[in-house]
Amino acid sequence: MGREYEPVKGKWYRDLEEDESFQVLSVDEDQELVELQHVDGDVEEIDLDTWAELDLEPTDEPEGWSGSEDDDDEDDDWDEEDDEDDDWDEDEDDDEDEEEEERGDY
Repeated sequence: MGREYEPVKGKWYRDLEEDESFQVLSVDEDQELVELQHVDGDVEEIDLDTWAELDLEPTDEPEGWSGSEDDDDEDDDWDEEDDEDDDWDEDEDDDEDEEEEERGDY
């Protein structure tokens, strides 16, 4: 019989019997389905009865994990840098517009 851990979206668990870690992507209580993503990227759905049979323990996200669609921190950093560059370009354009207005060049 498995340990009694409720599936929580975004949390990581280790299946002690299979010695595999996975993340819960979603929990649909109406359809009694849990969507999992394994470390190798494979995604599967299991029903809540199957979940209850698993011998699980909560675990930490694996080091270097980058497979989750919801967890794209690196992409967010890139966008912020990109936005900063855009702001700089806009400021430069504003300065040029002001100079043109001062000279009367519309």
